Amino acid sequence: MCKRISTIFLIYIPAGFVVSSILLVTLLKWIPVTFTPLMIIREFQNIGNNTGSIKYEWVPFEEISEDMIRAVIVAEDQKFLWHNGFDFEEFTRMKQSHKSDNTLLRGCSTISQQTAKNCFTFCTHTWLRKAIEAYYTVLIEKIWGKRRIMEVYLNVAEMGPGIYGIEAAARCYYHSHAADLTLADASSLACCLPNPLQRNPDWANRYLSKKRSDIATAAATTLLPPW
Repeated sequence: MCKRISTIFLIYIPAGFVVSSILLVTLLKWIPVTFTPLMIIREFQNIGNNTGSIKYEWVPFEEISEDMIRAVIVAEDQKFLWHNGFDFEEFTRMKQSHKSDNTLLRGCSTISQQTAKNCFTFCTHTWLRKAIEAYYTVLIEKIWGKRRIMEVYLNVAEMGPGIYGIEAAARCYYHSHAADLTLADASSLACCLPNPLQRNPDWANRYLSKKRSDIATAAATTLLPPW
């Protein structure tokens, strides 16, 4: 009996998780991500807050401004096009800075890691979540590739209270579409991503003008691959 239970927990359950996770990631390579665990969490958190319904609309990669893609790479993950999902050099610099200056540990997740976290975890601050995030990061890098990762990231990223994805953000903040975002618009939105519940493009324009300008300058010269 004990042997059978051990077999179930040590072989069948892990094998089932691996197979089902690979099937899920493969499926999501081709179909839109219609919701994420974070959206579910926010819905429960906002019960009674009168924040309104979730604003979310999937758009294909071809309908996203290239300026937005450049801006988010510059702001969030400058090595996105070259790393394998993890930026170990940035992680090492972060640890060294923490030790030498006694500064708070800052986040250094790549766009791939953030996409895996948003799509496949409940964004808790635990080592288990980080392990699951790392596992799915490897899967999406291998199965999706950079183009699909960027497409999903920009479609599911939280960009304001109840606002998810670049199309909803473009409509809410600029009464426009994701395809029509200018470099200035994209740079302002990119400034909001580290803390989208506290920042909006107007706030970024007033208080993060230098950062927004730096992002715009770097993004203007960032070359994108043919994907």
